[in-house]
Amino acid sequence: MNPVIRFEMPLEDHQRVVTFYSEVFGWQTQLLGSDMGTYVLATTTRSDQHGPAKKPAINGGFFQKSEDMNARYPSVVIQVEDIHEHMRKVSNAGGEILGEPVEIPGVGWYVAFIDTEGNRVSMLQPYH
Repeated sequence: MNPVIRFEMPLEDHQRVVTFYSEVFGWQTQLLGSDMGTYVLATTTRSDQHGPAKKPAINGGFFQKSEDMNARYPSVVIQVEDIHEHMRKVSNAGGEILGEPVEIPGVGWYVAFIDTEGNRVSMLQPYH
């Protein structure tokens, strides 16, 4: 099985989302620069280089909300061994790949897709 390893949620105001989730849930956040789409990393549990130290638990992040229907709703990230193979599987099963895979430095390869129910979902092939 390919596990869900992250969540992603849209945001409109970086400082507001950071303040809310840190005050309410104690999450640690890190704003990435414009080269990373001003993405906000969210650490929800003690983690090391392999991810959350306590299982089951996942970390996540926040992306800039836009008028694009696919960038207005939360989604999950599924870990895969071969992103290109899974892109073919998504397409063959009736899903729609949203662009080309992008490299996230120090993490791996990432691509979003729309499943057969219209949900925005993502895949990540981490470096090993």
